[in-house]
Parts: sequence; structure tokens; C-alpha cells
Amino acid sequence: MMDIQRLIAFVVFSFSALLLWDAWQKHNAPHVPAPQAAVAGKPAAGTAPTPSLPLAPNASPAGTPAVPGAPAAAPVEASGQPIIVKTDLFEVELNTAGGDIRRVKLFKVFSALDRTKPLTLLSADPKQYFVTQTGLLGDGLPSHKAMYTAEGNAFTLAEGKDQLEVRLVASDTSGAEVVKKFAFRRGTYEIQVSYEVKNAGDKPLAPFAYFQFLRDGNQPSQEAAQTSAIAGVATYTGPAVYTEESKFVKVDFKDIEKGKQTHAKKSKDGWIGLVQHYFVSAWLPKGTGDREFFTNKVGENLYTAGVIVPVGTVAPGAGATVTMPLYIGPQETDKLAKIAPGLDLVVDYGWLYIIAAPLFWVLNFIHGVVGNWGWSIILLTILIKLVFYPLNHKAGRSMAAMKVLGPKMEKLKQLYGDDRQKLNQAMMELYRTEKINPLGGCLPIVVQIPVFIALYWVLLASIELRHAPWLGWIQDLSAPDPWYILPVVYAVSMFVQTKLNPQPADPVQAKVMLAMPIVFSIFFFFFPSGLVLYWVVQNLLSIAQQWHINRTLAAEAAAKVKGKR
Repeated sequence: MMDIQRLIAFVVFSFSALLLWDAWQKHNAPHVPAPQAAVAGKPAAGTAPTPSLPLAPNASPAGTPAVPGAPAAAPVEASGQPIIVKTDLFEVELNTAGGDIRRVKLFKVFSALDRTKPLTLLSADPKQYFVTQTGLLGDGLPSHKAMYTAEGNAFTLAEGKDQLEVRLVASDTSGAEVVKKFAFRRGTYEIQVSYEVKNAGDKPLAPFAYFQFLRDGNQPSQEAAQTSAIAGVATYTGPAVYTEESKFVKVDFKDIEKGKQTHAKKSKDGWIGLVQHYFVSAWLPKGTGDREFFTNKVGENLYTAGVIVPVGTVAPGAGATVTMPLYIGPQETDKLAKIAPGLDLVVDYGWLYIIAAPLFWVLNFIHGVVGNWGWSIILLTILIKLVFYPLNHKAGRSMAAMKVLGPKMEKLKQLYGDDRQKLNQAMMELYRTEKINPLGGCLPIVVQIPVFIALYWVLLASIELRHAPWLGWIQDLSAPDPWYILPVVYAVSMFVQTKLNPQPADPVQAKVMLAMPIVFSIFFFFFPSGLVLYWVVQNLLSIAQQWHINRTLAAEAAAKVKGKR
């Protein structure tokens, strides 16, 4: 029983090692080939979705509907003319073919491989295919395969201006005049995508508008998150749907292939997006109203995820407008919740979100005071240590008491030799005499495991730590220590901590415990330096606390012996 505490610690570290090994295997697995239908310069076109809500008698769906269970291959679409739009935050490439967004480059977020290079988040690159598509469903109305004309091929948000609007006019329509608009605003990653429909015919129109993402099922490039696959676990990439009733639901690409989606299909609230480590792209219908979410496989390793909304009945000579906000950008926790309900849930804190979210709030608050994420992690570690001080103190006294009993334990071993039953009985009697609970240090360790896991996810998932410097050689707390200094310091601190605790009775276990500092310092070579920093500070504080407890109990034991003389 006296080794239960170390056994629990060993299990915790071993579990972390298994996660790391699994992620390492995934990281080095062969790259999934890009969709064959996507040819450089000629993006693959998905199919137009079919709403389950009835269309008006004269409003048949445009394009080829996606048939459940029989995904259509994505055809090659002729390219139109690119239109470049620049704001203070990003550069967006539109295209007159479909009015798609073919590329998004973030000016203030940089590549994980080259911190001087702005990150490209959406792209028609066949190796990382990810674009938007939108259209109208109705007779003669433009789908995402329609051609548009624009007033120019380059637009820039001017200094002193807060908004920029780009208008695309549909070329081939019958019975309707359609304008597709993109509205960009300064200081935000939101884009307002809207359709203006004017009924030029003699019959009412009742069209639907659909807004979808088309992307492959590949993992994001290392430019987006270099450490996402080697930091301990593989992070989620794929669609997600949020409604007030079902809350946040991930929709794995494999489930889409098998037709096993569990997300809400119809709702009067909510949004749909595509999530990856550090970033999210989402269609965000405002207010309450009918909407239908869909996720489909439309080609080899090619998927759509989007939403359909009714435009309403448009009488002859009348007009109607439907607007869909689109967010494409980083998962900045403090801003996402203000953009749409539940959007902050895309920050993947794992199954311990209820603990991780408050931890990040405290970490963010500390950062607002000190202005440095590294020092914020150190201060948060100290704060957590103070919160758990009573439990740690109790565990430390138990460990120190066990160490004080070391000489008596050795005598019992010599007395009973290989008779394990009598030895255990004698040890239990010794514990009762000295009023020591051999499991006294277990509860504090078990209680703190969820906090460690939650903090792990906070440091792994928070984009605020991406490229965030601490001091000196640590210039990115989300990346491994480039000089391995923190893992080495961790190994030394763990070795000292092991020496402060009572030695295991089993010689094999004693050797294992001595080897653990080396083994896990090697694992920590690949962990985010922010997480290793947390563990280094945690160990240093534990060493100081255990050293103080050991001295206190040794003095108490000496006084006790002296009092008996």
C-alpha cells in the first residue's frame, strides 16, 4: 500500500505517454490523397442541396441534388475571374464563377512554419481544398455554378472607412434579377453574404438560399498548427452544428461517409461550421427562423456542410433580400461568444470543458494584468497550488511520515524476510501505531488529475498562446522548447522530487521511478513549452513544500524521541 501513490502517478504519466504515442503515429501516417476531382486552377463543384421544405410549384431545385446514400462525384467547373478584396484583417479571393470564396489569407495570423508569412486558411489548393459555395434554389435562379459579373477585380477597404461592399450581378437568370453582395467591416473576421432577388416575371417566386463549405477530409496543414498532431492528442477537424436544443455536436467525416450524422437537421436557431485546431469557419444565421442543416459526401474525400434558409415569397415586381453572416478566422475565445451563441464552444477543451473554461478565464484575466502568457502560466500554477495546498499538505505529510518510518520498515523486512503475509500484517500494525494512513496521499493526486488534464487542453487549444513568447529562447508557448531546456529542468526537478519521497520497497519499482524523470523529459521534448513550463513550476513548488514538510516531521519525530528519554 505504501507505493499506491507512486503507482497512481505512474499510471497518469503512462496514460499521457500513450496519448502522445498515438498522436505521433497519426502525425507520421501517410498523407491522405487530395480529391481527384480538384484540379489546380479548376475547383471541384459540389452539388446543390435539396431542402426538405416544399418549394413553390414553379421552383425546382437548380443543379444536381445530393441523393442520400449515393453521393455524386464532384465535376470539374470552369474557372471565372478572380476578385481580390483586402481589409485590415484579411485578403479574400472571390470568383465570378459561382461567386465563391476561393482563398482567405489572414494578415495578423502567421504560418507555424514561417512566422513572417501570413496564414492562408481557405484555399482551392488540391492538397488542402477548402472553399465556400452559395446559391439560390428555384427555377431560373443562380446556383453556385452560375456566372457573375463584377464592377472590378480588386477592392480595398480604404483608410478611414469602416465598411466595404462588393456586388456581383448574376449573368444567366430567367424571370429574376439577382445580385450577390459581400459586405466587409473593419476590425472583424465576419463577412455578410446576401442575395437581392427581384421578381421580373409574372408569377410569384418562393426561393431558398443555401450556404455551404466544400472541403476535403485531410488534416489541416502544419502551417495552421505545427504542433497539433504531436502535442499529445490529435485535435478535431470537421463540421460542427450548434442549436439551443442539441447544443454543440461534432460531425466526423467518417460518420458522414456512413450516413450516421446525429446533428439536428431542422431548427429555428443555431449555426453550422467547420472546425480545426485554432480556427473556425461558420455560417451564422441571425435571429429565429426556419433553417435546415446538412452534411454530405459529394466526392472522393470531398464533403459539404451548410445551411438552407427560405427567402420568402416574392410577388411579381417585388424584391426580397436574404443575408447570411459568415465568420472565417481564429478561435479568439473572448470574441466568439459575442458573435453567435455557442460559437465559443468550438475551442476544444475536451471532455473537461466545465473545468477548462474557468481555468482559461483566470489565465486570461492574469494575462490582462501582466501582459505575458508565460508569466501568466506561472502565476496560474502558483494559484492552483495555493487552492490545493491543504490537500497537498496532507499528502506531503503522509509521504514524509512514510519516509520517517523508513528505518523501522527495513527492520521489519529483515525480520520477516520473504514471508509477505506476516510482513504486510506487521506493516499495517506499524501504521496503526504511528497513526499513518498509507493511502493518505492518494486522494490529492486523484483530485488534481482532472485539473491537470483540463489545463493541458487550455494550453493546447487556446490560439492566444500560438506564437506567444515568454522570455529568451521561448518565443512560442504553443510549440516545443527549441533548446529542450525546460524538459531538462523538468527531469532534474522530478529526480529531486523522487528523492524527497520514500523509496519503493520493490527494487524493480525503485529503478522504474528513477528512470521516469528521463523518460518523461524526452516525451516533453514534443509537448508545448507552455505545458512543460506549468509542470516545471508545479514540480519546483512541490519540492519546496515537500522539503519543508520533511524537515517539520523530522523535527517532530526528534522531539518525540527526546521527550521519551
